[in-house]
Amino acid sequence: MRMNRINQINVKNVNLHYAAAAYKERSLKSLLANIFSKKDTNNHVADIHALKNINVQIVSGERVGLLGHNGAGKSTFLKTVAGLYPISSGELVVQGQVRSLFDLSLGFEPDATGRENILYRGLLLGLSPKFMREKIDEIVAFADLGEFIDYPIKTYSAGMQVRLAFAISTTVGGDILLLDEVIGAGDANFMAKAKVRITSLIEKAEILVLASHDFGALQSICTRGLVFHHGELLFDGEITDAIAEYKKINGLSDAN
Repeated sequence: MRMNRINQINVKNVNLHYAAAAYKERSLKSLLANIFSKKDTNNHVADIHALKNINVQIVSGERVGLLGHNGAGKSTFLKTVAGLYPISSGELVVQGQVRSLFDLSLGFEPDATGRENILYRGLLLGLSPKFMREKIDEIVAFADLGEFIDYPIKTYSAGMQVRLAFAISTTVGGDILLLDEVIGAGDANFMAKAKVRITSLIEKAEILVLASHDFGALQSICTRGLVFHHGELLFDGEITDAIAEYKKINGLSDAN
């Protein structure tokens, strides 16, 4: 039964390096094209040490906020926990079903319709075709794209893609919920629906890890804060103290 299952994130002496060239690429397609092209390889670009000897444990019942300037490592930490980035050294143990909400526009097949992409993206999320077929009407209704659901994704605006991706990704919750910033998903009506759904997912999740620059959201949702700075974890403690430490490190006044 679920109550007997231990959900946790255990990070021990974790380091993560990746090539700066890969970091700069905006798409998997362009990255692969450069890797297999015969471009001049004499211009060596040093690896980026994105996470530096990170040690942290997060257990069931915790609501944890991640703070840090852009590039500090908080989003990289989330993606590492989600299994998107392989660690270079150390030990990472994640027990529990993970659901992540970031990079929502990734994973779509542009020439396929929205309806077809529901099945494709479900597979990327580890969900079965049978499950996705059962949920397709619910997803279509939530995304509220009208006739565009049967148009190719390449005809969608960025906002429409995010709405569909959000509807798919939040169809089912998980034991561990990873959120990166607030989801900008379109008009006011859709944002209201999105907020209600995110709130429901947060309430049901055993563990929440939220990366955000919104101090108000962090204080209202989280009780613990981790402060990242240039890939290092500099503070781990109560969320109010974490916000104060973040401001101190970045030279911000209480008015900011």
